[in-house]
Amino acid sequence: SLFHLQPNTSAVPEEMTGRKTYLDLQQYSFINQMCYEKALHWYAKYFPYLVLIHTLVFMVCSNFWFKFPGSSSKIEHFISMLSKCFDSPWTTRALSEVSGENPEEKDHKKSSTSRSSTGVSPEEGVLQKAPSLHSIPERLVVEQPTASVLDKKEGEQAKALFEKVKKFRLHVEEGDILYLMYVRQTVFKVIKFLVIIAYNSSLVNKVRNRVRCEVEVQEMTGYKEFLCNHTMAHLFSKLSYCYLCLVAVYGFTSLYTSYWLFYRSLKEYSFEYVRQETGISDIPDVKNDFAFMLHMIDQYDPLYSKRFAVFLSEVSENKLKQLNLNHEWTADKLRQRLQTNANNRLELQLFMLPGLPDTVFELTELQSLKLEIINNVTIPASISQLEDLQELSLFQCALKLHTTATSFLKENLKVLRVKFDDNRELPNWMYGLRNLEELYLTGSLSPDASKNIVLESLRELKGLKILYLKSNLTKIPQSIVDVASHLQRLFLHNDGTKLVMLNNLKKMTNLIELELVHCNLERIPHAVF
Repeated sequence: SLFHLQPNTSAVPEEMTGRKTYLDLQQYSFINQMCYEKALHWYAKYFPYLVLIHTLVFMVCSNFWFKFPGSSSKIEHFISMLSKCFDSPWTTRALSEVSGENPEEKDHKKSSTSRSSTGVSPEEGVLQKAPSLHSIPERLVVEQPTASVLDKKEGEQAKALFEKVKKFRLHVEEGDILYLMYVRQTVFKVIKFLVIIAYNSSLVNKVRNRVRCEVEVQEMTGYKEFLCNHTMAHLFSKLSYCYLCLVAVYGFTSLYTSYWLFYRSLKEYSFEYVRQETGISDIPDVKNDFAFMLHMIDQYDPLYSKRFAVFLSEVSENKLKQLNLNHEWTADKLRQRLQTNANNRLELQLFMLPGLPDTVFELTELQSLKLEIINNVTIPASISQLEDLQELSLFQCALKLHTTATSFLKENLKVLRVKFDDNRELPNWMYGLRNLEELYLTGSLSPDASKNIVLESLRELKGLKILYLKSNLTKIPQSIVDVASHLQRLFLHNDGTKLVMLNNLKKMTNLIELELVHCNLERIPHAVF
């Protein structure tokens, strides 16, 4: 049939209907390059390079203050010092000492425990003794035996840290270069973030797969308009959206940093919460770059600032000095310095020490204590262990007494020698030593309080028998007359100042011996007779 005679058209390939250009490979390459240079949008061409440049700028901006000499040295020094302070055994010891309860709290706890044990079951008693969760996280509680161990080497290291912190604070608090540099780089990053978001959002749609291009090559190829395919357009489009998201996250972080910088006062730092938690009340507030770095550390971990604050406290430094002093001046070393003085008493002399070693009060055989040029020291209650102590010499020393020490000296001290240059070195507790028998004072005195140091009334010195004054008096002060009824020996060394008024000598009826040296007297006064 005709059906069978028809050829099988499905087996014959269809003829392409497109127009043949007869262009060779070199012409295609040339047209492709011309379209890339003239027709392709600059954002699609340079997108990878823009990402690289912006990333490098962000990195340089964020790390510039770590490389700039004026700021990097401060940051590195601060971080190094902060790490040493954090790991120092002295920090643990200082915080453990103040984190415990005070005696009043202990007494209250004992009484409450005793009451609960009588009327509450054992299970309830255990629950009552448990501390509240609110009080635990903010306190560093360390076992006392562990905290008390601090050898001589660790003490010297802590002492060096105190000096470094003190010098570093004086240096850094003078300027605010770190703060200003951080503010400027943050503002720069915010502005750059806004610029990137703005132009990327508007140009991301310029990344297209097909690009229409006109090239003046009609004479060579026979064609003027071309439709080119940008093979990387799909990838660049996805990457640009991803890049916008990443920059947005980074930008919001910079915006939060800007809010933090301008909302809070970062050039001042208060240790009020540390003072309340630790009980170290003399930790000072800081300012400028020092305050700013502490604020930055708080964003990382506030515990660093808390432990660092220990090295800003003078009380903590004095405790460390006392500990180092005890390590240096052991009881055996002090016993080797004991000598018998002119009054046949066993005497210990200490000269120009930074403090008074606690080991002094372990020398129970001590009868006389002589201190020279030792300032800002408090004699503790442990002086009551020196039951044989009868003589005390203070030469240019500014001392304070514990209440128990004052009571002890009132009862036991027989001889007191004081050499003073200012009012701080003339102790006020001297006027209450009721059992004192001998008083030796060397220094400038005057009856006028506005001009010099005034000797107050000695009427409380009921047992005073010998009084020695080396000064520049113009008349015998009334304070000496107050002890005239029982004073037996009076020695006045006036350093050439003329002693004019001696009428008060008539009131000293029990006086056995009178010595007037360098008083510039013209004759023996009638009051003597």
